[in-house]
Amino acid sequence: MLSDGVMTDTEFKFISDLVYERARIVIRPNKRSMLQGRLAKRLRSLQLPDVRAYIKLISAPEGEDELGEMLNAVTTNVTAFFREPHHFKHLAETMIPEALARNAAARRLRIWSAGCSTGQEPYSIAMTLANVLDKQGNVDARILATDLDSTVIAFAEAGCYGADDTAPVPPGLAAKYLKKTADGQNAVTQRLRDLVIFKQLNLMGNWPMRGPFDAVFCRNVVIYFDKPTQAKLFKRIAAIMAPGGWLYIGHSETLFKVSDDFELAGKTIYRKIS
Repeated sequence: MLSDGVMTDTEFKFISDLVYERARIVIRPNKRSMLQGRLAKRLRSLQLPDVRAYIKLISAPEGEDELGEMLNAVTTNVTAFFREPHHFKHLAETMIPEALARNAAARRLRIWSAGCSTGQEPYSIAMTLANVLDKQGNVDARILATDLDSTVIAFAEAGCYGADDTAPVPPGLAAKYLKKTADGQNAVTQRLRDLVIFKQLNLMGNWPMRGPFDAVFCRNVVIYFDKPTQAKLFKRIAAIMAPGGWLYIGHSETLFKVSDDFELAGKTIYRKIS
């Protein structure tokens, strides 16, 4: 009989410590039931009898791939198209025009969606960006979209969403950048695909990109990190942003007593201090 994922105190501490070590995600005791439920699915998939056997697997060299699956399992992916609409209004009316003026010679623009989940955020950025750039002529623009969870990256790359998922997309943008598929899904157009590059990335690991980024969306990501980890992350983000670059964070997040590299410029909108 397979286990339902119930774990001892020692097993809970081992798993939560390992998640923190690998991804700096803090799993507090009040999230124990959530962790047990998600690990139960992994146990059933692997046909393992209990958490003890699971720990034995992920502690062995041959369990390295399963470590990635475990991190995927504990990651919460909640997202939506045009979530927090004021960010995209600011992007269109302030950030993009400023970046184009600042980079007039190179005609270059770079945006990073850190913690992109299933793709709704970077595609919302891409729609906003394309709608402005299509009136500007040739601009070298790219959006880097990254997430720890390799499963959601694969979903995002497919770029197909149900009607309910795409309901928040403004009608004018939906008409330009979404197309119906044979099975009734809404697929993003090639114009958006050309703008977005998806990559699996652990924010606590090495970063292959150098920037500079004109804007960074890091929304509803650091709520899972402790304060020292948040401070370290925003220091690293600031280091690869252009002077005066813009940072967008989640509605329940703040940089107060976390980072001195940014100044508050609007509701959950910060600007890098040059």
